Amino acid sequence: MLSFRILDFFIALLYFAGALSFLLGLIYSSKKTQDRSVIITATGFGLHSLDLVLKYSLGIGEILTQSQFYISLLAWSFLLIYFFLWWRLKLKFLSITAAPLALLVFTGSLAISPTTLPVPGPLQGLWFGLHIGSLFISMALLAMAFGAGVTYIYLNKKIKTKVRLGNVSKEIPSLQSFDRVNHLAVIIGFPLYTVGVLSGFIWAAFTWKTIFTWDPKEVITVIIWFVFAWLFHRRVSGSWRGKKPAQMIILIFFLTLASFVGINFFTETHHSLRP
Repeated sequence: MLSFRILDFFIALLYFAGALSFLLGLIYSSKKTQDRSVIITATGFGLHSLDLVLKYSLGIGEILTQSQFYISLLAWSFLLIYFFLWWRLKLKFLSITAAPLALLVFTGSLAISPTTLPVPGPLQGLWFGLHIGSLFISMALLAMAFGAGVTYIYLNKKIKTKVRLGNVSKEIPSLQSFDRVNHLAVIIGFPLYTVGVLSGFIWAAFTWKTIFTWDPKEVITVIIWFVFAWLFHRRVSGSWRGKKPAQMIILIFFLTLASFVGINFFTETHHSLRP
């Protein structure tokens, strides 16, 4: 529908403007520009929320089985978690991760060919609420922790080598703030990821009559779960803080990207999003 295409265009435009203006605000140390970028991104998020609600309520093409809808929902999830962390931890800086990721994933959802996912009718609600909801929120938490982890390692290296901080570095919050993002992402994200994986196995049992098929997506998901579980254990026990969990969260995020992009789009699997 033409009206939805126009709405999608404005959403992408606002996400682009939000990402660009925040970067410029950092480079020129302009808090007003940074604050303006958050408002622009929030406006795009509001329109994106409206877009998802309208498409769901109108039931366009059985929307809960359309891959484009889920990719768009993932982009929305990134910003949902960003604004939650902004409210909870007062970390506006994470916009440098959230806005570009939301822009890339949202525009990607518009570019891919629509495909129908094999979702059994009686399980659509369960699959959407548990499998997709929990996995997308955990992925969004991982994305924010990834941005915090990269910044932590960069800033920590600057401090240890006593390199003079530039204008951008001076705008970066404390190391402790980024470690708190990592801690929160792991403590909340791992249980959600576990729920998503378990509900996925339930879905597989109903769809393919078996819990585990050695599908590449299932194998890498189990690997991610074990790595994530190790990090969760280390964070809960208090034995890991700072650089180590930052490095581990970066690894987990890259594994998640490999699973979501590499396998879903470039490999023939049960979970393929290719038409």
